[in-house]
Amino acid sequence: MSQRLSQKFEQLKSQGRGGLITFITAGDPNPQTSSAILNSLSDAGADIIELGMPFSDPVADGPAIQLSSLRAIDAGMTLVKIIDMVKEFRNRDQTTPIILMGYYNPVYHYGVEKFIDDCQQAGVDGLIIVDLPPEENDELLEPAKLADIDLIHLITPTTDQARLEKLLEKSSGFLYYVSIAGITGTDSAKEEVIKQRVAFIRRSTDLPIAVGFGVKTGADVNAMTQHADAAVVGSAIVQIIEANQDMESQALANKVQDKVKELASGL
Repeated sequence: MSQRLSQKFEQLKSQGRGGLITFITAGDPNPQTSSAILNSLSDAGADIIELGMPFSDPVADGPAIQLSSLRAIDAGMTLVKIIDMVKEFRNRDQTTPIILMGYYNPVYHYGVEKFIDDCQQAGVDGLIIVDLPPEENDELLEPAKLADIDLIHLITPTTDQARLEKLLEKSSGFLYYVSIAGITGTDSAKEEVIKQRVAFIRRSTDLPIAVGFGVKTGADVNAMTQHADAAVVGSAIVQIIEANQDMESQALANKVQDKVKELASGL
């Protein structure tokens, strides 16, 4: 596990609480505002930050995050600029883990080894590549391991024991439990089902477990972290950016910060 991630989960454990993982799409609604938002998240209570790599065909994402990807691409966001964003963030925050989340196509075109090297130099702690199954990820996994960058896998409501074991062979950092079958931001899972599924996963691993998809409020964060080590919130934040995308950069960052504070109140 990357040093920042292991330290963060140890800190959460010592504090006796769950963590809040926030997602934004890098470059949404434009690079300047996105940087201001990124720089505001940890101060508002985000323990770990997922930074979405915009892609033209984000098949696992619901309407809110799909539109955020399109806004970012239209504003000229690229992988090079995302890595620069992380570098700039690290100038002011050396402790909050950053996870890049997205699809394999942009990484492949960037060049896997160059991508990993640049991520390491910038201070990226982990990757979630949602369309890269463990059977196909060795060309990313090996250089990531050498760079101490975690490859975080998604576990779904339909993951059985055999599949879980295959995912665990290639997983580090933490596990991301997708609480509903479907796309992001569209539905919410029943807490009792999440309790059972998290217990099922825990029987096979000591890795921390984060729950995402359908987590929208401080109350949801509280419910999820009764059972999991962290809750992930994405669409609820991205929708605020969408609704206020014409605001001045710092004003919109402040608005997002208010939402993140409300989410963190559930901890």
